[in-house]
Amino acid sequence: MKSHNFLYSILLTAAFAAGCKVSRDIAVPADATPLAYRDAGGIDTTSIAAVPLKEFITVPELQQLIDTALARNYDLQLAVRNIDAAELLFRQSRLGNLPALNLQVTGSSNRPSDNSLNGLSSSQFLGTSHIEDFNANLGLSWEADIWGKIKNQKQAALSAYLQTAEARKAVQTRVIANVAQGYYQLLMMDAQMAIAKKNLDLSDSTLQIIHMQFDAGQVSSLAIQQAEAQQMVAAQLIPQLEQQITIQENALRILAGQLPGPVARLASLDRIAVPSDLPAGLPSAMVSRRPDVKSAELSLQIANARVGITKAGLYPSLSISASAGLNSFKASNWFNVPASLFGVMAGGITQPIFQRKQLKTEYELAKIDREKVVLQFRQSVLNAVGEVADELVRIEKLSAQYDISSRRAATLRQAVKNANLLFRNGMATYLEVITAQSNSLQSELELAAIKTARLNSSVALYRSLGGGI
Repeated sequence: MKSHNFLYSILLTAAFAAGCKVSRDIAVPADATPLAYRDAGGIDTTSIAAVPLKEFITVPELQQLIDTALARNYDLQLAVRNIDAAELLFRQSRLGNLPALNLQVTGSSNRPSDNSLNGLSSSQFLGTSHIEDFNANLGLSWEADIWGKIKNQKQAALSAYLQTAEARKAVQTRVIANVAQGYYQLLMMDAQMAIAKKNLDLSDSTLQIIHMQFDAGQVSSLAIQQAEAQQMVAAQLIPQLEQQITIQENALRILAGQLPGPVARLASLDRIAVPSDLPAGLPSAMVSRRPDVKSAELSLQIANARVGITKAGLYPSLSISASAGLNSFKASNWFNVPASLFGVMAGGITQPIFQRKQLKTEYELAKIDREKVVLQFRQSVLNAVGEVADELVRIEKLSAQYDISSRRAATLRQAVKNANLLFRNGMATYLEVITAQSNSLQSELELAAIKTARLNSSVALYRSLGGGI
């Protein structure tokens, strides 16, 4: 009876102490997020990150390519498998408060020496030279969660599971951005290919006129050589762009989990409108959406839990064990109930005293790791805010560059027309025509590149704000 009272006292002590918390958690630093982005004209609570992907990207072929990538991209599939693995660990951790139960069935036969004490005793009292023992029992063991160690283990497992989900979202946003930007690069190369071919045809026409003038003795062979050199500039671009288009198509197909091959595209660069209204919203909203920042926040929860686990290891642990079953020296009496029944119950408190400072060191290291996680969280917020600020200024300045470049391209297109007209009427030299064509070619190529950069920056801003999840 006294032993039972002792066990009951231990259980009551455990229940009372279970509410104690041995460590204090560190909260997410509230001052890590600024109130607004750099050079923000005003505070706008709306953000393009809230716009659904199908509404932000409206090109049907690109939408289909993104859907294929989200379904077949191998990085995304690996991220999903990581989620499955973390979920299994989390489910297992939820059973931490339950006792462990084992079934054991054993049978043994021992023949002691006839001259040994066991041999003489068995021969005299049991009338046999063999000692047999048959045992079947259920063993139970349970550790009381006095200092919240098991609770912290659950929290760490849950946060790790949520981290894998955020990692999948981060991969998803990166895949979406890479597919969209790769598609826009492909359209830019198509546009530049058309520009190069158009310029090549124009150079052919100019070269024919120069040949006619050479035959008439109006120009020297130098004019033909310079016209041919200008023609080769445009001609050289065509195989170069064909190579780049093939490589870009292969990259997009691999990104979509497909074998290298052509990519269907009906849209053209000049028909795609660059988004004009791209509000960034508040940095706090961005932080709450960005998968990498949320993953850093979950890392802090894991670090808090590990501090609690290591701190609990410095305090006493209460364990209770029990075993009950059937035991007999004869197999014929093994299941003779109630004569073969037995039961054992024990409880104990273990307090670490000297572990060569291992437990204390683990606790101090866990606290240092938690401080490092706080710094990593601040750095992740800093990087995220910096990315958004960079894309905002890039979008603004690319828009200004595009306006200037489009006017320059229009002026040079008109200059080419005027130069050809004057050249045919003998009022301009072949050098003026070649110069006008060269400048127009470069301006058209540059204009296509700037528009593509604007489209890519809008996609990058969408991703950096946490859109596409």
